[in-house]
Amino acid sequence: MNNAPGTFELLARDGHARAGLLHTAHGTVETPIFMPVGTVGSVKALAPDDLETIGAQIILGNTYHLYLRPGDELVARRGGLHTFIRWNKPILTDSGGFQAFSLSALNKMKREGVEFRSHIDGSRHMFTPEKVISIQRNLGSDIMMPLDVCLGYGASEEEAQKAVVRTTEWATRCRAAYPAHADGNLLFGIVQGCTFPELRCLSARQLMDIGFEGYAVGGLAVGEPKHLMLENLRILDPVLPADKPRYLMGVGTPLDILHGIEAGVDMFDCVLPTRNARNGTLYTSQGKINIKRQQYAEDDGPLDPNCRCYTCRTFSRAYLRHLYVSQELLAFRLNSLHNLTYFLDMVRGARQAIREGRYAAFKAAYEAVYPEEDLLFDAPAL
Repeated sequence: MNNAPGTFELLARDGHARAGLLHTAHGTVETPIFMPVGTVGSVKALAPDDLETIGAQIILGNTYHLYLRPGDELVARRGGLHTFIRWNKPILTDSGGFQAFSLSALNKMKREGVEFRSHIDGSRHMFTPEKVISIQRNLGSDIMMPLDVCLGYGASEEEAQKAVVRTTEWATRCRAAYPAHADGNLLFGIVQGCTFPELRCLSARQLMDIGFEGYAVGGLAVGEPKHLMLENLRILDPVLPADKPRYLMGVGTPLDILHGIEAGVDMFDCVLPTRNARNGTLYTSQGKINIKRQQYAEDDGPLDPNCRCYTCRTFSRAYLRHLYVSQELLAFRLNSLHNLTYFLDMVRGARQAIREGRYAAFKAAYEAVYPEEDLLFDAPAL
């Protein structure tokens, strides 16, 4: 057994679903895993001890936002992001490229990188492949992502092909800026290609030729039908190396994650559970609940009788509704605690089901809870 940072152990398979261990400088992550999103160094409404209590193993930070405020060099002077936010477990940071494109009213992609204006004060900045690696090394993240080109759904095949070429060029430069295991942290490649299977496979093979410690799939869950997302994941499963972790970026709903696991994906992140928590939408073993509805005003039952979280063990639906309609800040914390517990318990259950060879039945139980969403995945088997 090799527990060195950067190694991945595949422990079990059930069909294409995988259970494994990803070893990093700040601990081992059990996969499949859901990663709460801490955009600016904080998972909204929750403290690090909350995250540890509910079983979070790894969280995300956002390179774009942390670069602009408080600044990666300031974070480095504070001892790195782990010390700064008091989180002693693994952290993954994205490259910030997606935000540079999507949040800046004025941006320009060049061969050397992305030029953009800050959404905070309008100041001009440039992200190059080398720059985003430098920022992430200042942050001290365990898993770093290279600068890539992510197109929205509906891009032409020609546009997607150009994006794959540029993504590969930038990935090569990122790898050169951070040689394998330079200081024990990991660099993942990002597979692009929109919803064109041949381009997806080409992108994956080119990244594998460069060589990375893991492989992410970007540019999905950007408006395409669910069955196309699933089709592209299925196609990549036999292409990507079995001995490296696979990360589906920015996904998603419970069924997105479970279908992704079935297609061979190991890692997921999304703002959905915490964003929906702040909007009053809560995931339960009985389906989604909109806690602001009048029907819960005098409901003394727990939010989810089958949930272990502090919110469900302690408070009634009536109180949670009162907090939300009163816009009390406690609502954000209690709702976020519950939703993240739900997602983390789901992937923990998936890991156990894979090890026991019953993943199909496990997924079917969740599909029964969200039947309207499962219809969106109605795609032909490959």
